[in-house]
Amino acid sequence: MPVINVDLWPIEKEKKPGLIKKLTDVFTEMGVPAQAVTVILHETELENWGIGGEQHSVKFKDLKR
Repeated sequence: MPVINVDLWPIEKEKKPGLIKKLTDVFTEMGVPAQAVTVILHETELENWGIGGEQHSVKFKDLKR
């Protein structure tokens, strides 16, 4: 059944259950049993992520997380 892989910057531990639930809900609304939906969060630190040759830790240095 569905496996949802999400690449994202690190988020607060308290936000993860809600994110996983909302992603699962997308599929349950289509009739897929929640037990069949797998969600995998891949957190990448901003210094290991870049675009246009610039690290996100530099590009988004003023971002409040």
